[in-house]
Amino acid sequence: MNTILKSLKEAVKYWYLPLIVGVLFVVLGIYVFFVPAETYLTLSVLFSISFLISGLLDIYFSILNSKILSGWGWYLVGGLFSTAMGVYLLVNPAISLVILPYVVGFTLLFRSFLFLGFSFELKGLNILSWGNVALTSILGIIFSFLLLISPVATGFSLVVITACVFIFAGISSIALSFNLKKMKDYPNKISSELKAKFESINKQMEEEYENS
Repeated sequence: MNTILKSLKEAVKYWYLPLIVGVLFVVLGIYVFFVPAETYLTLSVLFSISFLISGLLDIYFSILNSKILSGWGWYLVGGLFSTAMGVYLLVNPAISLVILPYVVGFTLLFRSFLFLGFSFELKGLNILSWGNVALTSILGIIFSFLLLISPVATGFSLVVITACVFIFAGISSIALSFNLKKMKDYPNKISSELKAKFESINKQMEEEYENS
């Protein structure tokens, strides 16, 4: 138990990084809601900056927790993918209206699937609020698909769908960060007596392992 408690604390030492990314995405999504469709292309620079920041933070977070989180590799891949898309949009600021929704859609679709996977990891740790991460991730996946299919075919505005994708992706990131914080605080909620018992059991198991 002592090892487990230590691992939980180490795993969520940087729980606020997904929170920063989540707030960034939610703010950007709300901003997109109030942007006319005619100026949609001018947002490519903002999209590139948001993807660059989120990608670099994801890479940093995954490397710091590579020895603790079992899904850190996917988080790293997600960070690299977001960073690559951010660079692509930055290098191609005059990207066409046909391609931009696909870049945004695929980037946030991958991110939504990533957080959906993390939600099941939280479920495995018996964290009751894992469903919040799962629900917002599923909504992010749905709107990402709508963005990729074509807003015209779905009857929704391109701006509205893009805004919803960013907002749900951001909320899922925020929900994940607070769940990681719960993991960090969990060891502190265990009574000292219970901790002592588990530490005694852990020590006994280590001694038996050494003598075997």
